[in-house]
Amino acid sequence: MVRGLVPWTEFSRPLVDLRHEVDTLFDQFFKGGSDAPAPQVFAPRTNFCEAEDHYEVTVELPGMKAEDFHIELKEGELWVTGEKKFEEEQQGKTWHRMERYYGQFRRVIPLATAVDEEKVAAEYKHGVLTLKLPKAQSARPKQIHVKTNES
Repeated sequence: MVRGLVPWTEFSRPLVDLRHEVDTLFDQFFKGGSDAPAPQVFAPRTNFCEAEDHYEVTVELPGMKAEDFHIELKEGELWVTGEKKFEEEQQGKTWHRMERYYGQFRRVIPLATAVDEEKVAAEYKHGVLTLKLPKAQSARPKQIHVKTNES
């Protein structure tokens, strides 16, 4: 299991809902009732799983172009950073609800083992970034055969 992460279970859901409610409350408070969107830093929704020979990460980045975000591997961590710009005309509008996220974002995912950086694959399709990070050969499990002297 990867250090610093807790596996998802059905029992995790109430905590996720509570976090969302608290985030919404803070967003409303710090926006201060303004009609304009508040500049903010947000963390896009991310799934992260591990197989025997690779990691797989999906990041929700709807409404963006591939050139709006950057992917880096550094010091055993996967970094996904970028900015989602607010591009709607604001003149003559009074906003009654602003729930979509805009601004800069950063997700940093610690990787428990080394990955083969030359074979990392990234695809952006329908607003979802999918990364496949093959584990380095030295990090993959190896089966060791035991010899015996029995006939």
